Amino acid sequence: MADGLSDLDRRVVSRASLLVSIGAPRLRRLGLTVSDPFPTPELGLYELLRSEHGDDAAHGRYNALLRRLVSFERAAAIRGSRGA
Repeated sequence: MADGLSDLDRRVVSRASLLVSIGAPRLRRLGLTVSDPFPTPELGLYELLRSEHGDDAAHGRYNALLRRLVSFERAAAIRGSRGA
């Protein structure tokens, strides 16, 4: 997640920064400082994956990245609820 936050701060379009942009609302609620997210990050991430891996692999890779984001958000929420 740190790479995505850093890339977003520098306005670098990357898988990580687009993923952080997708999760920005929840990540902010969890206490992370998130720069101005990219517009339409879902489409941007999918298009980036499609350009890197082709149509056949893009969908699966997109969903895998979203699962990682959700997993991070859930872990951060649990950690925050424990006061750690």
